[in-house]
This record gives sequence, structure tokens and C-alpha cells, in this order.
Amino acid sequence: MPRNIEIKARIQSVAALVPVVAALAQQGPVDIMQDDTFFDCPDGRLKLRAFSPESGELIFYQRANQQGPRESVYAISPTTAPDSLREVLTRAYGQGGRVRKHRVLFIAGRTRIHLDRVEDLGEFLELEVVLQDGEAAEAGVAEAHALMVQLGVQSSQLIEAAYVDLLALRQLC
Repeated sequence: MPRNIEIKARIQSVAALVPVVAALAQQGPVDIMQDDTFFDCPDGRLKLRAFSPESGELIFYQRANQQGPRESVYAISPTTAPDSLREVLTRAYGQGGRVRKHRVLFIAGRTRIHLDRVEDLGEFLELEVVLQDGEAAEAGVAEAHALMVQLGVQSSQLIEAAYVDLLALRQLC
């Protein structure tokens, strides 16, 4: 399965980071609206990402909840019927949460840089350094750290949880 090294950090402002990221990136910005529905899954995370009523992706991934760069293993399958797929998966597995966000995507080398405005949660930066088959995770970790420095991201800004977990915690408070 494909792998990447990820970091997620809370940021003050997507707007403030756009010009900084744009200066580093070879591609972007691309504006994407995402509606992610998570389903109960004991061995990782299963989410349906809807872009529109006719376009989406079913994504399974496994990664540790930890601060800092972490390895993620994932599989993605496109769908042209995200609404009916959401209904089937909800009946089969039950929903574990829903995350709606506006994402600004940039590509810098082999790294996907996401600037996210998450509904009811705030603004975030995600880095995903895509690894080659058989490549040591340490190479991606080093790239993620270097980009964090270039973007002015401090280790104190890093978060370990997924957006869906942060939203669930917020509802408990």
C-alpha cells in the first residue's frame, strides 16, 4: 500500500500562509471542498471523502496518533456515487463522525501541503511527504522537518489527533 509521512499543525491563519507556501510550491493553489464521513473500523480508519454528489473517494488508512511526523499507510478507491456509498457504509458499520472542510492544496516536490479551514474547529496545516516503495520513513521525516522550518511551524503547534477526534472531544466539553 502507498505510504506517506504526515504532520498536522494548528495555525493562526490560512490566508497568512498561502503566500509562503505558494513561494515553495511548484503546483497550486487548488481549492477543494471536502465532506469526510468516518465509519467505525477496528483496524484503522475508513472514511468516505465527498467532493460533490458525483465525485468522491473511499479511503482506508492506518497511522499512529502522535505529534510530529508519523507514517501513514493508505488505500484509496474513487467513487461516482458518494451519497449512496455513505448510506450503505453507515448501515453496515455505523458512522464515527463527519468533518467538513475547505482545503487549499499545494504540491512542493513530492509533498502535498494542505491549508485547511475545518468547520467548527479552526485552521490547520497538513504536510504529506509521499514515500517511494521500500523507502525508509526517515527520509520523509527529514523532509517534513525541513518544510516545517521553512513554513515557520513550531513543534508546539503540532497535534496528534485526526480532525474527527478533535471534533468529538470538542462535543464532550
